Amino acid sequence: MTGVRAGRPASPALRVRPRRELRRQRRRRSHSCWDHLIAAPLWPLHGANLGTLLRTCDAVGACLAVPRLPWVPEALRRGNTLRHPACVHWVGDPVSWLERQRAEGGRVVGVELAENAVRLADLPPARTRTVAVLGHEQYGIPAEALDLLDAAVEIPMVGTGHSLNVAVAGSLVLYKLAGLV
Repeated sequence: MTGVRAGRPASPALRVRPRRELRRQRRRRSHSCWDHLIAAPLWPLHGANLGTLLRTCDAVGACLAVPRLPWVPEALRRGNTLRHPACVHWVGDPVSWLERQRAEGGRVVGVELAENAVRLADLPPARTRTVAVLGHEQYGIPAEALDLLDAAVEIPMVGTGHSLNVAVAGSLVLYKLAGLV
């Protein structure tokens, strides 16, 4: 029985799309600022996570907001494998910056285990300027910043760990907010 499996017709052959075709479908050049979706790992612990998030931001059309810590520029330089400048917003005081984002009409969504948190699968795509706040990997989002969240999103887990690392959690939430999954 060639071409039929369990009573169903065989699926058409998969075709790997060439890079030239993929490039034609994407933006023609890098942006100065997407300004619609911003990933904000404002209390980072590991520099490698910032490089990974920077790559995800480019993939989904988001910017990255990072604190002005001495080690962050080097972590971004090492992690930027994009071959073009990335959109990075530098943040002096994270809490004041989040207050400003809300005052300017932005929606602030925290990735946090919290009461009334929305499950990742139920998170709607961002329709307005949205900041995805990522906390410290050990301590989460500080209490003074939790009050500034418009919503919290929880990533369900069935394993024994309590949370994912910032790069993985941020990437999952960014893809969902961008409406790409």
